[in-house]
Amino acid sequence: MTKEEVLDILGKTGAILNGHFVLSSGLHSDKYIQCALTLQYPKYSAWLARAIADKFRTEMVSVVLSPALGGIVLGQEVAKAAGARAIFAEREEGKMTLRRGFSFNRNDRVLIVEDVVTTGSTIEELINLVKENESRLIGVAAIVDRSTEKLNFRDRFEYLVKIPIKNYSEDKCPLCKEGVPAVKLGSRDLK
Repeated sequence: MTKEEVLDILGKTGAILNGHFVLSSGLHSDKYIQCALTLQYPKYSAWLARAIADKFRTEMVSVVLSPALGGIVLGQEVAKAAGARAIFAEREEGKMTLRRGFSFNRNDRVLIVEDVVTTGSTIEELINLVKENESRLIGVAAIVDRSTEKLNFRDRFEYLVKIPIKNYSEDKCPLCKEGVPAVKLGSRDLK
C-alpha cells in the first residue's frame, strides 16, 4: 500500500480533521488524525492492517499488543493478518497495564500496534510492559506517524504514512492566544 493510497483512505473517510485540538499528550494542534473514522469500515481496516502485517511478515509475530482504546480495532486486524493473538493494554491509575487475563511470556514475539503516534509516550509504556514480561519485542507499527521529531524507540518502527503536524504546549499555542475553543478527542485522561 502506497503513502498516497493511505492518504486517500484517510481523506475519503474524514479522518484528517482541522480545528483546535488538545492531544492525548496534552499538546495542542490545529490538525487531528481520527483513525477511528477510517477503522469503522472493515474493508479499510483490513487493508491497512494487511499493509502493516506485511512489513513484519518474516518476523513470526505471535502477539499483537495495542493500547486501549484507539489501537484495539487495528491491533485485532493486524493480528488476524499476521496469524497472531491480539491483546490490548489499558490505563490503570495512569499506567498502561495488562488486564482481563491478557498476558505474554518470554517465548512470545510481540508487535506493538497503534493507530497514530505523536510523541511516542504510550508506545514507550507498551515497550516497557513487553520488556518487564521478558518477551521479545519485534517492533512497533502505526498507520500514521504524526511526529515532528525523530522518534527513537530503540526498536524497529514502521508506519504507513508520515504526516508531520506541528504541536504546541498550551502556553505557546497560537490558537489559544486567538481564543479558539479547543476540543479533546483522544482517549487518555488528562490529569
